[in-house]
Amino acid sequence: MNPAPGANTRRATPPQARRFNRISSRIIAALFMLAGASAADYVSASEPVAQPNAARRSELINLVRQDCGSCHGLTLKGGLGPALLPQALQDKPADSLKATILQGRPGTAMPPWQRFMNEAEAEWIVTNLQKGFPSD
Repeated sequence: MNPAPGANTRRATPPQARRFNRISSRIIAALFMLAGASAADYVSASEPVAQPNAARRSELINLVRQDCGSCHGLTLKGGLGPALLPQALQDKPADSLKATILQGRPGTAMPPWQRFMNEAEAEWIVTNLQKGFPSD
């Protein structure tokens, strides 16, 4: 017997399958992000990072020190989130860090910040975190 036109013919997905699909999607996304980030990191390594104007620079420093610091520690030595000091970030691809800032980390306390900054500003933050973030 065929269902009536327009009837919902989808069957409910068991909880185990939904969980597997969520985990699989996250693993696949992470692999693509890591693969793409490391390749892009080598391509963009020679390009200079755009400097925000003085007022925006001050806003970004305050954002990192206060907003990021609320989880990563006000001195960026770690807290709920990991440390954001140069030695902790030295082996992390810059594009991967930038993606984490802009898109957050689903399933963790790390929120996306793309509503508050553009890609160039996120890249400026990463560059400065990797060399030692300014205090003012």
